[in-house]
Amino acid sequence: MQTLQMSIWVLVLLVGLALVFDFMNGFHDAANAIATVVSTGVLKPQTAVAMAAVFNFIAIFVVGLKVAATVGKGTIDPAVVDQYVIFGALVGAIIWNLITWYYGIPSSSSHALIGGLVGAAVAKSGTGALIGSGLLKTVLFIVISPLVGFLLGSIIMVIVSWLFVRSTPRKVDTWFRRMQMASAAAYSLGHGGNDAQKTIGIIWMLLIVAGVSTKADAAPPMWVIISCYTAISFGTLFGGWRIVKTMGQKITKLKPVGGFCAETGGAITLFAATAMGVPVSTTHTITGAIVGVGSAQKMSAVRWGVAGNIVWAWIFTIPASAFMAAIAWWIGTHVL
Repeated sequence: MQTLQMSIWVLVLLVGLALVFDFMNGFHDAANAIATVVSTGVLKPQTAVAMAAVFNFIAIFVVGLKVAATVGKGTIDPAVVDQYVIFGALVGAIIWNLITWYYGIPSSSSHALIGGLVGAAVAKSGTGALIGSGLLKTVLFIVISPLVGFLLGSIIMVIVSWLFVRSTPRKVDTWFRRMQMASAAAYSLGHGGNDAQKTIGIIWMLLIVAGVSTKADAAPPMWVIISCYTAISFGTLFGGWRIVKTMGQKITKLKPVGGFCAETGGAITLFAATAMGVPVSTTHTITGAIVGVGSAQKMSAVRWGVAGNIVWAWIFTIPASAFMAAIAWWIGTHVL
């Protein structure tokens, strides 16, 4: 990765823009972490987002930095990265996040960022700038993560149903209201651990390009790690409420036991992906788990039309954010 001449003001602007994206990531994806626990009535919205924000930050002490390395070095050729590519990628991802938030669509901030990198890199150097293996892994998990979430959510729901088959509905409700506190915390931990690292990877890439860090560094500076986890936590704290209703009630009607199963299945998926260094979508994961829980009860419990609309949003996220990033890249070459 070549070292470029970049003014300190441009570097500060781009780091700030990356942290804005990170904040928007938490803001947009807060619904993933709290929708189930809020819609089941276990926690009030303000309490839920506060808990999610805390566990987003605690993830800094629990997970490694494999996802940051994948985003920073494994999606596009480091040789094409400059301030214009980073600017285009971040602006494209932020615009797509704002559009989907406004319309209450639970799209993926992660794939908006990947799409942004792809669009800006292709606009500069063509398709040869893409690293096929890294992108293939990311694209595969667009399908794999919701399927794994679906399977785990449905399997856990079936197991729980058998274990509590002789219990009264009131006893089950009381028990899983407590259990859902733990599952929501675990999911928020997985959310912070996977999603904050994507912005860490972008800033790390930027610092290497600017000559502030070197490729030989084993990890990004600690201030980058802390600031990214702080930004996503504050974003979660302010929460994207437009998406909560879609996630929590429109897909299927959740009770505390269903919320627990969905969050547990989603959390397991996120921890496994983070351990493998795969930047998965928390939105895809929890949506798949919610659908799995609903279908484990009965197929008609799932509003398949709503689920289908969400899937279309997933399909369009990477090309739409890539298109916006390509335009932003062109603008960046004229204003930075």
